[in-house]
Amino acid sequence: MRSYFRYLLLYCAFALIFAAPASRAEDAFIKIGVLSHRGDQFTLNAWNPTAAYLTNQLPDYDFEIVPLDFDEVNPAVRDNQVDFILVNPGIYVNLEYRYRVSRLATMYNLRGKNAYKMFGGVIFTRNDRRDIQRLEDLRGKSFMAVDATSLGGFQMAWRELNDKGINPYDDFSRLEFGGIHDHVVNSVVHGDVDAGTVRTDILERMAASGDLNPDDIRVINPQKVAAFPFRLSTRLYPEWPFSKVQQTSDELAKKVALALFAMPKDHPAAQAGKYAGWDLPLDYQQVHELFQELKLPPYDEIARFTLEDAIKKYWYWSLLALLTLLLMGVVISAVIRRNRGLKRVQRRMERYYERILDSVSDGIFGVDLEGKCTFANQAMSALTGWRVDELIGKNSHRMLHHSHADGSPHPIDECPVYTTTMEAAPRYINDDVFWKKDGSSISVEYSSTPIKGVDEKIIGSVVVFRDTTARKLVEDKNREHQLQLAHVARLSMLGEMASGIAHELNQPLTVINNYSRACIRMLESNQPMQEHCSDVMEKISTQAQRAANVIKQIRHFVHKDLPEKKPVKIANMLDTVIELTRMEIARKKVDFSLDLDDSVKLALAQDTQIEQVILNLLRNAIEAMEDTPVKQRRLVLQSRRTSDDKVMIKVIDSGSGMPQNVLDQVFDPFVTTKEEGMGLGLSISQGIIEAHEDQIRIEKNAEGGLSFSFKLDIVDFPVISSTETATKTSATEEASGRKQA
Repeated sequence: MRSYFRYLLLYCAFALIFAAPASRAEDAFIKIGVLSHRGDQFTLNAWNPTAAYLTNQLPDYDFEIVPLDFDEVNPAVRDNQVDFILVNPGIYVNLEYRYRVSRLATMYNLRGKNAYKMFGGVIFTRNDRRDIQRLEDLRGKSFMAVDATSLGGFQMAWRELNDKGINPYDDFSRLEFGGIHDHVVNSVVHGDVDAGTVRTDILERMAASGDLNPDDIRVINPQKVAAFPFRLSTRLYPEWPFSKVQQTSDELAKKVALALFAMPKDHPAAQAGKYAGWDLPLDYQQVHELFQELKLPPYDEIARFTLEDAIKKYWYWSLLALLTLLLMGVVISAVIRRNRGLKRVQRRMERYYERILDSVSDGIFGVDLEGKCTFANQAMSALTGWRVDELIGKNSHRMLHHSHADGSPHPIDECPVYTTTMEAAPRYINDDVFWKKDGSSISVEYSSTPIKGVDEKIIGSVVVFRDTTARKLVEDKNREHQLQLAHVARLSMLGEMASGIAHELNQPLTVINNYSRACIRMLESNQPMQEHCSDVMEKISTQAQRAANVIKQIRHFVHKDLPEKKPVKIANMLDTVIELTRMEIARKKVDFSLDLDDSVKLALAQDTQIEQVILNLLRNAIEAMEDTPVKQRRLVLQSRRTSDDKVMIKVIDSGSGMPQNVLDQVFDPFVTTKEEGMGLGLSISQGIIEAHEDQIRIEKNAEGGLSFSFKLDIVDFPVISSTETATKTSATEEASGRKQA
């Protein structure tokens, strides 16, 4: 009679729990209860980084880890002492049933370099116990487990023993519970008990830390499961779930779940907790089946109290039994409604994840090992014109990536998305094209990252891309503007040098005029002076060639920039600059020297731009030495091979230098020490050198003055530049013309 009413009260309590959930105000201090199966300090060390990670991700909340012994878990959840709970699946199932705890995520357990969402139990004895070989040999022996409520540390092993007809509570000479896994292992190794059980990977952990010699123990009822490397005696069950208690708001639960899903598997918090991130919650039906088979809570009362038992033992209370069954129906109905609610929450969360995916402005799509599209977001559809349903199940390469920008075919085995899945290595491409549904293309930058399944095998890749068409147009315009600005700067520089250039041209033209008149007078004198006329004509030719060289260098210097870099002779570039500054060097009485490294012939550069930089640096150096005594005016133009296998061009002067405040901002636009200067020369020059992947460096010389230098990439193979080709062609034509004349 009392037993019957006890059942009745129990079901009434269940009905009240489901029907009238308590409320608890949510504040900024969030407590996460964690099962302390290896001691409180171990638990804090392992999980405090996870709490810190959540606090960092959700700065409006302060997360705290609360270690809980096995017998402290139920009171903590029942009395609303925690907001979230992380326990083994066995305890979770009871909490789900009793207190409506809801799982949010399942932990990836990190062991070595691999992650696992499943675990089991291992039954073991000392290696020297030859009398214990099978599970049946444990009958009548002493046995130690972790705790009566420990899934991996007792209940999994109990199920296997039960299959052999062994009841741990009746058939062992002594059954003890050690509280933590390490104590169970040590008790077996020291011979305090005949055998014991702990969850999988505990033995491997203790062996790795030096706390256990693996040869001291032997596994009983060993099992082999593909892709599961740990010693195992039982079936496998899903790993620990991270759950929210009933009073915790769904909004906070969603934020926490998203933060956990976003945690990288190699995050320091994951490393401290020995796990590799989180996944959507698994199905824990296997755990329910274990409890049903062993008649453990919450299935102990339901299993014992059936309609058949009521009729046999309490037939005279049949009416009351019927009422009880009705009450049970109410409870079951509440459980079903709760499960439906959980499924609805799960569906809402799935739709929520889809909305998050669709809210991202970047295009995202997945590809399987066969190259077929597995999912895509709305941004992907908007950017390419393909509807999502048109993409799913189709080969993404043939639809989006079949050709290069120039229209040439793009083989699939050269596709970065394909190589990502084949080589299991992420790729980032900063300049490529995707083809739209209408046949046009868009410039994109994208990353392709491999996706791993539960067994850590690659099952495909996910591609995140961004349309860079507009950005590339802006970059092209900026690049064209930079070229125009540099060209204008060269013209301006030639304008400043116009007087010297005019003098440079006037000299040979004057000589040509004088020699020509002298030759005419000799011819009019009717005297035989053929030899003298020949000498005069030779000098006229020399001066004409000199003038032609000056004009050629000027024409070369002022022509529009070509965008591409090419191998150019360093000596030719320096000769061009020297030709343009020769008069200014002579007029300012500067002691100039050219110091070339003969081991370096060619550099990869845009020759006109580099000539502009060198010319600007030479002219600045010459002007910096105007206040220096004539005997001390020394200017060196130097090239040297550097230790990093580049060529350094350096301009060294003996001028008065610059104040430190000017040096700090000398490359800024409109900063100049000249009274009539624009302050753009060095700024443009720095931009040119940055386009050549270096920077102009300034050094103060020990003997006074400054050194300006920059580096270019060396080309170590012989190349005939376009200038040389043009020169050779001109020489050939000139020779041909002389021959015809």
